[in-house]
Amino acid sequence: MRALHLAIAAAAMLTAGQALAAGIDLSKPYGDKYGCINRNGQQVAADKMLLLTDKELITAASACTFSDRQAQADGSLVMTAKCEAEGEEGQPTRFTIKRSAKNAKKLVVADEDGNVMGEVARCR
Repeated sequence: MRALHLAIAAAAMLTAGQALAAGIDLSKPYGDKYGCINRNGQQVAADKMLLLTDKELITAASACTFSDRQAQADGSLVMTAKCEAEGEEGQPTRFTIKRSAKNAKKLVVADEDGNVMGEVARCR
């Protein structure tokens, strides 16, 4: 009986973690000004841009394709990606995506070293 209770508690914790991360919906693109303008292909040259979808993260200098996503207990997502920068293939890397502390409608994207790459809003 105790094993059943532990299994139920573990399932409830897993579901709670998924529900928190479910608050970050990447089914529609997020981006900064130029990321949203360029979401359907390169339309405007920009030195700085950030576009986030459920499949990739694109900057002015690189394109990263997500291979895995892990919901965290704090509601953030950790996304594993393989990035290409100006024709060079890189090693797998991780990005953390979480709600902005300043504006709950925006997301903050940070690299695996914790450096904030930028804040993005849902593209209109």
